[in-house]
Parts: sequence; structure tokens; C-alpha cells
Amino acid sequence: MKSNPNLFLAWLWILLGFVTGMILGLFFHRENWLGGYGSFKRRMYRLAHISFFGLGAINLLFWLTMQNISPAGQLASIASGAFILGAIAMPFGCVVMAHFPKAHLVFTVPVVSLILGGVLTLVQLFENHGLPLPDHQPLTSQLP
Repeated sequence: MKSNPNLFLAWLWILLGFVTGMILGLFFHRENWLGGYGSFKRRMYRLAHISFFGLGAINLLFWLTMQNISPAGQLASIASGAFILGAIAMPFGCVVMAHFPKAHLVFTVPVVSLILGGVLTLVQLFENHGLPLPDHQPLTSQLP
């Protein structure tokens, strides 16, 4: 199988999820670390940590999906870039928000790019495979 930046990013993000989890784990026992367990700052750091795993998985799923699309066209390239941008921008946005809560518009970049990636992936699937319908015959009356 050919290499793809989404596959590389997927495994890098999963590794970063492990590493950030380890780093956060070094301090979680401190009652008031980052303002305490329920603080906004600490919640945003946890969200950044989890986003590495979630968006790593999304990029892996995208890469696996594209293995069934032939040929992957321009929409697939745009979707690929959108998923990569979203994956990079989400943990960055979480850390920025942790320290500057009024900068909530920073989430526009990852959210819009991830939605774009999802829509374009569905369009590619529809164009390559058509509308997925169950493989069955319509019910008809068998009365004599």
C-alpha cells in the first residue's frame, strides 16, 4: 500500500496521545494542578490530550477508506488536507483556549476543516460506490 500523510499523522498523533497522557499523568495527583480537576484550564488540557487519539483514529480511518476509492480524485486530496489541518489545529486550539478563554473562535479552524473532510469523504464514497442500499428484494404479496 502506498504511503499517505494521513497514515503518518494518524500514528504520530496516537503516539502523542500516549506521550501527553504520560505528561499529564505526572501531575494529575496534585489537587490544584491547572486550577483543580474541574477547572476550565485542566479540562482543555484533557481535551487536547484526547484529541490526539480521536483525530489520529479519524486520519487512520480516512486512509483506510481511501484504499477502497479508485482513483482517489481532487476531492480526496482536499479531504486529506482538511483532516490533517483539523488534527493539528484541535490540540493547539485547546491549549490556546486553556490560557485565553476569550479566543474561542480558534476552534473555527479545526471544526470547519473536519466537517469539510467528512463531507468530501462522503461525496467521494457516493461517487465511487453509489448510494448504499440493502441488497434485498422488495416485499410483495404472495397471495394466490
